[in-house]
Amino acid sequence: MGDLAKDINSKFQNNRVKALLNIIYTANWISSAQNEFFKDYGISPQQYNILRILKGAGEALNVQTIKDRMLERSPNATRLMDKLCAKNCIERLPSEHDRRVVKIAITEQGMRLLDSIPKDLNNEFLKNLNEEDAEQLSNLLDKMR
Repeated sequence: MGDLAKDINSKFQNNRVKALLNIIYTANWISSAQNEFFKDYGISPQQYNILRILKGAGEALNVQTIKDRMLERSPNATRLMDKLCAKNCIERLPSEHDRRVVKIAITEQGMRLLDSIPKDLNNEFLKNLNEEDAEQLSNLLDKMR
């Protein structure tokens, strides 16, 4: 298991400061590992999130709905979708009634890409936590926000 003080060779003013720095450090550790993992699939973690949202919705969604559901709020969500569109993983469906409205749908190719990605991709991050630990951590993070 990790030890933040040793990992960054630092001492902390108090446990609250240490906890905050640990959250930031851990978030970056997870982000780095996910970026590396998704390279093999030619997408970013944010693009994976968009595909997962569209698959879970079971229907085409407007861009704002996708942005609202993203785990990592991204100001460049439209650019991420442009890249997924170029890879034929999603498609834009213009509205018949309002030219300003565009819905986004996952394509068969996007579904195949999602299906090729292991469902247990995050298990490695959680291997040292049992269900009780995970619930406590989740509750503490909810309490913090």
